[in-house]
Amino acid sequence: MGSFARREHQFLAELGLAPRNHGSFACGAWGGSGAVIASTNPTNNQVIAEVVEASVREYEEGMRACYDAAKTWMAIPAPKRGEIVRQIGDALRAKLHHLGRLVSLEMGKILPEGIGEVQEIIDMCDYAVGLSRQLNGSIIPSERPNHMMMEVWNPLGVVGVITAFNFPCAVLGWNACIALVCGNCVVWKGAPTTPLITIAMTKIVASVLEKNNLPGAIFTAFCGGSEIGQAIALDTRIPLVSFTGSTKVGLMVQQQVNARFGKCLLELSGNNAIIVMDDADIQLAVRSVLFAAVGTAGQRCTTCRRLLLHESIYQTFLDQLVEVYKQVRLGDPLENGTLLGPLHTSASRGAFLKGIQTIRSQGGKILYGGSAIESEGNFVQPTIVEISSSAPVVREELFGPVLYVMKFQTLKEAIEINNSVPQGLSSSIFTRRPDIIFKWLGPHGSDCGIVNVNIPTNGAEIGGAFGGEKATGGGREAGSDSWKQYMRRATCTINYGSELPLAQGINFG
Repeated sequence: MGSFARREHQFLAELGLAPRNHGSFACGAWGGSGAVIASTNPTNNQVIAEVVEASVREYEEGMRACYDAAKTWMAIPAPKRGEIVRQIGDALRAKLHHLGRLVSLEMGKILPEGIGEVQEIIDMCDYAVGLSRQLNGSIIPSERPNHMMMEVWNPLGVVGVITAFNFPCAVLGWNACIALVCGNCVVWKGAPTTPLITIAMTKIVASVLEKNNLPGAIFTAFCGGSEIGQAIALDTRIPLVSFTGSTKVGLMVQQQVNARFGKCLLELSGNNAIIVMDDADIQLAVRSVLFAAVGTAGQRCTTCRRLLLHESIYQTFLDQLVEVYKQVRLGDPLENGTLLGPLHTSASRGAFLKGIQTIRSQGGKILYGGSAIESEGNFVQPTIVEISSSAPVVREELFGPVLYVMKFQTLKEAIEINNSVPQGLSSSIFTRRPDIIFKWLGPHGSDCGIVNVNIPTNGAEIGGAFGGEKATGGGREAGSDSWKQYMRRATCTINYGSELPLAQGINFG
């Protein structure tokens, strides 16, 4: 394979990767008897390495072992499980820069973002270690004498995690770190187009389990396509499935999981807006919009896709924004100074071009960009579009660096535009006025799950719960009390007396 022969890609071998790799980690062992796929570099569409995907048979064998391993894992005290996650975090730290380079090479995001993504899963490990000593229930006053009520939290058993290409390891961390300290085994299906990241991450986790003489099946991972994802969705042994991806596929997953009375955590599409008021710090807002709209080549679920500008600062803001767009350096995401790497696949590049055609047909005016770059890779120009908020295309998520710009007159109008789309993930407003800030945060403000002030829509910290409303799916992952979704709650009433008083004063015989 070409990539392994290149000196700058020697780090792949240090991550345990080879020109051809097994894509099934089941029963604590590597295998694979499914289709052979090629992982490609979106910068030049050259093959990095091949992967033999998992088959449905291997999934079934792996799930049986994972289900059995859950009995062992859930019996280990939570702080001891936290110690294992701590070791996973340390093992990731030791490979931080290699893993970050792999994320950039295979996914296409720039190197600082690739390293930052791996740092995010390390941060999640640290967070989960502390959480392992704080999985607290409640003591509830009982109305009956000599009775005590309390809540007890127990593991679910096995948690299924299906992740997307744009954050091929961070989203795993949001789920797996919490699920593991909560006493659950994890079965992970990584994105089909980032299999090398799935394999490299799994090798690190597996090494920690082996070092501690724990069953490898506690963390089971598969590279594969929709057949593996469907198997997870339909599997009654998996009480909770976390899915990250499109709203269309997420809805199908939810229906399949709900049909067997399982639970879903959905992180789906975003259509995020930044509102810039007339009193905003313009320079701060321009820098924020640049990162929010251009970062990760517009392929974050929290990417800013709509920019709402107060009419009094509209032209001034646009002029400054176009100037900073002109300074954005496109190129190899592994090179210093690059701000915009390629889109992830050639299909994404085609969707960008098709989207530009739709934008023009609906009255959109291209203020900057709007074209693909002629090259071996999947590069497109960062694009600014002036368009009406009522254009149908504005209601859709075009997964690329395309920013819709529109003007407003009043805060009420801006909030209505923000809330007018089907999705409800992230939002932000730029203002110095406390009355506007608290209106924005309140019941008549943004209807999103993430509501920011004077910062971009993207780049969320792990300490808060991440997720959105409406067609974004309603799931919450990472921090705050998201851990409760990975456990089952039991309300327990204990009678330590000799009488049998009934609740609500009922006298029965």
